[in-house]
Amino acid sequence: MDGDTYSGLGSGAQMDGKVVQAFQKSFVQVQSILDRNRLLINEINKNHESKLPDNLNRNVGLIRELNSNIRHVVELYADLSAAFARSVQASSSSPSAEADSIGSRKRVRD
Repeated sequence: MDGDTYSGLGSGAQMDGKVVQAFQKSFVQVQSILDRNRLLINEINKNHESKLPDNLNRNVGLIRELNSNIRHVVELYADLSAAFARSVQASSSSPSAEADSIGSRKRVRD
């Protein structure tokens, strides 16, 4: 996969395989955090429904963890967005990008 390029971007820009791997790694991290958040929310709801003082006290820590996880997901998406923009900018400034862009405007008939 190293050195592979992907031209799935509408403008005909290409992305290096290493960039795609970095995106995939970030998306796996995000999905892992979101899965954990789902479990946290379920536990928070059960604790809330029980109305037991110990469970309600436990929710304070669970909600803090949930908030921290949400901040982390936002940071990961911000990093992904910036990396994607840099990748598109770098590929569009390459000498072959203009030719790729022109070639991608051709109409494909079915």
